[in-house]
Amino acid sequence: MTLEELRWFVAVADREHVSDAATELHISQPALSRALSRVQAEVGVPLFDRQGRRLRLNRYGRVYRDHARRALAELDAARADLAEETGVETGLVVLAFLHTLGTWLVPSLLRGYEASHPGMNFRLAQESAPNMLTALRAGEVDLIITSPQPDDPAIAWQPLLNEPLRLAVPPGHPLAGRRRVRLADVAHEPFVLMKREYGLRGMTDRLFEAAGIRPPVAFEGDDAETLRGLVAAGLGVSLIPAPYSAAPGARVVPSTPHLRVADRGAFRTIGLAWERDRYRSPATEAFRAYVTANARALAEAIAPAD
Repeated sequence: MTLEELRWFVAVADREHVSDAATELHISQPALSRALSRVQAEVGVPLFDRQGRRLRLNRYGRVYRDHARRALAELDAARADLAEETGVETGLVVLAFLHTLGTWLVPSLLRGYEASHPGMNFRLAQESAPNMLTALRAGEVDLIITSPQPDDPAIAWQPLLNEPLRLAVPPGHPLAGRRRVRLADVAHEPFVLMKREYGLRGMTDRLFEAAGIRPPVAFEGDDAETLRGLVAAGLGVSLIPAPYSAAPGARVVPSTPHLRVADRGAFRTIGLAWERDRYRSPATEAFRAYVTANARALAEAIAPAD
């Protein structure tokens, strides 16, 4: 029995006349009669009693018709919900992103997109890069904005922009008046760093290795704002992105000096990632195209590149 045959059964049950139902359904009467036979064979009991040239729904048929109506209504509602959730103008996009992007890049992207798609819905999550990848592989999110590039051929990756890393030093630090420093200048300073499972920590360790230094680690944390606060308190220095506001032209004054770093590669590449072979709704595809086309310009309006 198919879904279409179930609909045909309800139509006949409502009219109790095969010819009338066949005409309304635009199918032949023999085809409809065969479909009714298949429905009754599957449920295992007769659903109609014949009286002359008409079919009369019996009590078993009334029970089955009521359940069939509810089932069809649920399926129709599900189809409508899916259409609304995947539609380009009213769909749902599930987006995860790094914590440090939640104050500037992501709000800017959402504001720009919603200006032309006011009915769009977003479900957002802030996570570490490893947690986002786990959610992406499980189909729990549609897109992630992350760094560094995932080392997984099943994950597609579109670089969006390079975000400079700054050396944050406490107020009054001997280097605080410098505009640009090298990591070798702070080789023996205590650092406050992200924990090892975070992508930013891996980048920091690679920069230390390239600079030939192994500075002491005073603290390992979970978010850049905590590191920034501990630097301001004098616990050490840190290599982190500068703070930005999502409002174009609005300047965020950090609580501690953030110095430009002269070492080669002192930046992280922010990119958009998705699973290659998983279905993506039209809503997700439309937002993905928007982010790819506009992220760099929106970021530069907020945080001009060095």
